[in-house]
Amino acid sequence: MLEGIIRESTSKAETKKLRRDGYLIANIYGKGQENINAAFKTGDFIKYLRNKEHLVFPVKVGDKEVKVVVQEYQKHPVTGELLHVDLLMAQDGVKSYYHVPIKVKGTPIGLKNKGVLIYHRRRIKVKAAPENLPDFFELDVTNLDVGDNILIRDIEMPEGVECFLNPSIPVVGVIKAK
Repeated sequence: MLEGIIRESTSKAETKKLRRDGYLIANIYGKGQENINAAFKTGDFIKYLRNKEHLVFPVKVGDKEVKVVVQEYQKHPVTGELLHVDLLMAQDGVKSYYHVPIKVKGTPIGLKNKGVLIYHRRRIKVKAAPENLPDFFELDVTNLDVGDNILIRDIEMPEGVECFLNPSIPVVGVIKAK
């Protein structure tokens, strides 16, 4: 489990000091819950996120233990260093918007016909309660030829998961290489 500290002060000077000490600034918030200003060791946070298996993961801040989802993050424009992360509390029974990643399975037929597989979207925004939330959407691309796409409407949504995006938006496709 990822452990962090509660930030006592949210001043600019205190934030800079924490960043110099190797901490990642985080805000944890949820519907009807009090916001938590936290900080995590940057290296530990990145390692944990790379190795996590589920979209929802537990964190311990101070004496509180909450289940969260990464909602947004900010990187330094030049160095690419992670500066800030927003974590949304995943409360059982409360529907929220989540960005669920896309994973592809198979090799498209179109690659043999001088095509290139492209992702139009890496994540799909869905509304669901955390208990119904899939960890990812797996798309089978083996039958895609040059010019074919998988659209939002082609993705089977699990029960309790709603997608409000336009059904004709492409997710992945094969285009002709130049």
